[in-house]
Amino acid sequence: MSCVPSEAPAPILTEAPASILTEAEWTARRDRHHAAVDDLLADHLRRRAANESHPVHDFLFTYYNYRPGKLRFWHPGYGTVLLGAATRDYRDHPGYERIAMDGEPAVRVTDAVLAQRSGTVGFVHGLLAATASRPAQLGCFGLHEWAMVYRTGDEGVRHSVPLRLGHEGTDQLVESMQLRCTHYDAFRFFTPDAAPRNASPLTPDSRFAREQPGCLHAGMDLYKWCFKLSPLVDSDLLLECFRLASAARELDMRASPYDLSDYGYTPVAIETAAGRAQYVREQSALTTRAAALREELLNRCTALRACRPDTPFATGG
Repeated sequence: MSCVPSEAPAPILTEAPASILTEAEWTARRDRHHAAVDDLLADHLRRRAANESHPVHDFLFTYYNYRPGKLRFWHPGYGTVLLGAATRDYRDHPGYERIAMDGEPAVRVTDAVLAQRSGTVGFVHGLLAATASRPAQLGCFGLHEWAMVYRTGDEGVRHSVPLRLGHEGTDQLVESMQLRCTHYDAFRFFTPDAAPRNASPLTPDSRFAREQPGCLHAGMDLYKWCFKLSPLVDSDLLLECFRLASAARELDMRASPYDLSDYGYTPVAIETAAGRAQYVREQSALTTRAAALREELLNRCTALRACRPDTPFATGG
């Protein structure tokens, strides 16, 4: 990523940007992205057309609220110039501008987008840096999903699938273990009876002080931060973060109180010592994947902040 100088509405570049992609180069990357997204989303789109719900994967599109079409649209990221006639697909996109490049059609992400998103860039940079600075905590065992249905009865079940241990068994498990959630956006869905059982109370302002890299949801949220920064952040990184979010969601729900056997999922039985050990192994593997992607996204944010040195190091979204 390079800082693109602010010039006239249809500027002629006076210095070469760090990344210029020929039409053959970038359309090949775009087509690979399209194929990968189509493969990943085929089942979801089929279910959506049939008006069928899925208790695991719908979350990636309802909670995160990023449409499949947007995930499929390929962005090169800020500072990269695309060349060739195929750039017509970008010329009317609000985040792009046409530029003059030796008489060849060319587009790039506008400086205005970076200016508009500067607060978000600062927030994401600060949160990711704070998260990465802490050691991973691997002792939560995914109990947040159990805490969301604690002492609720039938009316509190969040998905149309049965509880593996029933309501009484679910409540007993929550009461037998310490809740150690560090992620506010999971904690805020705890039932009123479960929230006081957490090791520490969490608030929106506690994100910077409590977020830690072992949390599955902190890893899943890398996908959210990528799409909130689109088109400044490239779609290659966005897609890898989506893959991570999908894998983390599956572990999240396999370790949950729900019986998902009808959907082909084998439970991670955290009510047993063997199940808790399995959860930690799988959580650790996802934590390693998340750390690499967090570093990549943090590097993107650092470069974007260097392009706009007035970008605030925000502590609120």
